[in-house]
Amino acid sequence: MTDTARTARAGVPERPTLDGIEETWARHWQEDGTYAFDRAKERSDVYAIDTPPPTVSGELHMGHVFSYTHTDTVARFQRMRGRAVFYPMGWDDNGLPTERRVQNVYGVRCDPALPYDPNWVPPAAPVSEAARKDQTPISRRNFIELCELLTVADEEVFEALWRRLGLSVDWSLTYTTIGWVARATSQRAFLRNLARGEAYQAEAPTLWDVGFATAVAQAELEDRERPGAYHRLRFTGPGGREVLIDTTRPELLPACVALVCHPDDERYADLVGASVRTPVFGVEVPVRAHPLADPAKGTGIAMVCTFGDLADVTWWRELQLDTRVVIGRDGRLLPEPPAGVPAEPYAALAGQTVNGARRTMVQMLADAGDLVGEPREITHPVKFYERGDRPLEIVSTRQWYLRNGGRDARLRAELLARGAELRWVPEHMKHRYDHWVGGLTGDWLVSRQRFFGVPVPVWYRLDDTGEPDWSQRLTPDEALLPIDPSSEAPPGFEEAQRGVPGGFVGDPDVLDTWATSSLTPQIVGGWETDPDLFRRVFPMDLRPQGQEIIRTWLFATIVRSHLEHGVLPWRDAVLSGWILDPDRKKMSKSKGNVVTPMGLLEQHGSDAVRYWAANGKPGMDLAFDPAQIKVGRRLATKLLNASRFALGLGAADALRAPATEPLDTAMLAELSGVVAAATAAFDGYDHTAALQAAEAFFWRFCDDYIELVKERAYGTGPGADSARAALATALSVQLRLFAPVLPFVTEEVWSWWRYGSVHRSTWPTTYEVGRAVQGPGDPELLRLAADALGQVRRAKSERKLSMKAEVPLAEAVGPAALLDQLTLIADDLRAAGRIAKLDLRPDRTPDLVIACAF
Repeated sequence: MTDTARTARAGVPERPTLDGIEETWARHWQEDGTYAFDRAKERSDVYAIDTPPPTVSGELHMGHVFSYTHTDTVARFQRMRGRAVFYPMGWDDNGLPTERRVQNVYGVRCDPALPYDPNWVPPAAPVSEAARKDQTPISRRNFIELCELLTVADEEVFEALWRRLGLSVDWSLTYTTIGWVARATSQRAFLRNLARGEAYQAEAPTLWDVGFATAVAQAELEDRERPGAYHRLRFTGPGGREVLIDTTRPELLPACVALVCHPDDERYADLVGASVRTPVFGVEVPVRAHPLADPAKGTGIAMVCTFGDLADVTWWRELQLDTRVVIGRDGRLLPEPPAGVPAEPYAALAGQTVNGARRTMVQMLADAGDLVGEPREITHPVKFYERGDRPLEIVSTRQWYLRNGGRDARLRAELLARGAELRWVPEHMKHRYDHWVGGLTGDWLVSRQRFFGVPVPVWYRLDDTGEPDWSQRLTPDEALLPIDPSSEAPPGFEEAQRGVPGGFVGDPDVLDTWATSSLTPQIVGGWETDPDLFRRVFPMDLRPQGQEIIRTWLFATIVRSHLEHGVLPWRDAVLSGWILDPDRKKMSKSKGNVVTPMGLLEQHGSDAVRYWAANGKPGMDLAFDPAQIKVGRRLATKLLNASRFALGLGAADALRAPATEPLDTAMLAELSGVVAAATAAFDGYDHTAALQAAEAFFWRFCDDYIELVKERAYGTGPGADSARAALATALSVQLRLFAPVLPFVTEEVWSWWRYGSVHRSTWPTTYEVGRAVQGPGDPELLRLAADALGQVRRAKSERKLSMKAEVPLAEAVGPAALLDQLTLIADDLRAAGRIAKLDLRPDRTPDLVIACAF
């Protein structure tokens, strides 16, 4: 299972230091295979983690350090519990973020119409701002090669940081979401979805990002507050009746297909079923009733356009209205008006941007006398693609969809039931999943009009006129995957038949990055490629992830696993909180308050940064606090020095010997309780509580116990043997308790006196600690001794004396029963306090009082 038995004991150094231990131990762990997954283990002995693959399109930040440290503590704990930990690392390197990064770094853009240039050389990076604005067009293949080049470089930087942080992943299991295995897995799953009718193609209104020139899915939307204005327009009803509507998008007037009011709104009841004429264009449109119309919004009657927002889509679909599309994929108004719209007034709008057309349309309305009053400025939520910088439009496009319960009540109920099967940490995060699934309004749009992604593995026959016959799909055999329809011919065809009548054409789109990332358990688990591995790791044990991607990554992974395997993809989901800046605001790149971690790791050490991260519980936000990192450094330093001191007393040779003296057994009895508490905390994914229990004991151990027994430990005889045995057991146990959070310093100390790696040693148990205790152990005895010693120290401090100053006489006053207990540890108290004579005065005070005479 492990090679660590080959690692010899190093001996205690004269001057131990934290400096440089990250490089030393990262190298040893890699060479020794310390974290290699043992695939000979059966599923019951495996703990499998579906690790989040970070997006390789920039820098890792403290939020990554925060959440990935949490996962690593789980992996280390489970490994020490005897599980074979399947802990891979992936890089999410396909999709829009990578494309945008390539465009910005190299000042290029993809033009699929250009031929491949094998001699093209990318410009030196980074390019000037002018080059970024005036990007050089290159072929799709050249663009993809550039994406691959940049992601490889980024991944090397990311891996170096993860190794520096001490993540105990098995680096032989690394994968990328654009790699051969991921592409084959993604395409295989899609083809099976297609065969079962779960994937389908449709021409429909689509949320469209003009900047990226691609469709986006409902899960990728976010509302951003933007300034706007309400414009009041005058429509003309039967008999010349004035019908006023308020709209923030007057430029969509030529796309108007109806007015809609609430069925119970008496103001417009007589208009329902009749028609009105649009201003400027004079197009006749019906008035319809629908319960989603809000009588309290604006004038109570709304203009339905194809398409201004998602409400328009709902009304258009449910009321079966006409379609008049005026906005193209480039975000400009189409050159020709839709059917039924007069060309003359439309010509003033044709080809304009949305904002330009809005200004022109407002002027045209004013000139026609159909703009009532002045526009009323407002601030309102506008939908954006989460990575985009321009408001979304809704255009009609042909796209691929995957059923996700948005239009299927049965499937929705099944996915809600899957959410109920999952163990949520913290539990309240389940509400977000339920809210998302319950609020879905459509299926998952999985196709993207981009380039650096997994190609949709489909071709189409061309009819006799050279037009695609969408019903005549051609698909590859799974054994041929992965394939690229843009450069490979379908079975039974030759490349010369591409694009000619009677031949074929490849689907030009790629799959949404989530359509691949939602298959991370299958990609790394060897689905269909390594059945033996897959049965040992799937379904997995843990999905750690951010709370903000419950609706995307977590839900999408459940959808794919449910449809393909009929099970949850994992047993537990642990959700991270957010990192806040010192002003308690969420850190984000857009706000410019992100802290990058490498400098902190180099300045304070990885264990110190991990200590800060481990102080944040799952689901709870944590403020970035350099002072807390310094506390972690102090703890690691103290662990180094206290261990050296204990080992210098001879503890290394006393391991497994019994502790017999009352103070020693008392300390070990308290330590047994700490082991129980830390174990229960880790079992509940509460690494913070486990750390707090271990840390609180450690400081008492250093400040009280070591001070109380060091004189005895320096001596000879049974008392000294007991002290050294207790120190050995306590040190061994505490190193293992801290190991999940502080892997470097614990490994360093372990190597001084133990063989192998602390991270392959067994997790401490109460049985192990109890076995080292001979006789009863009362934790209260240690607390009593610490209280008494503390009073002696305070007396010296008040007199500004050295802690080494002699106390000629001390009187212990208190209840008789308490003083009887004190007699059990009186020798240790006298030695630690430098007390020449200790007199006991029972039953004179209700509490223990140590009075010192100097």
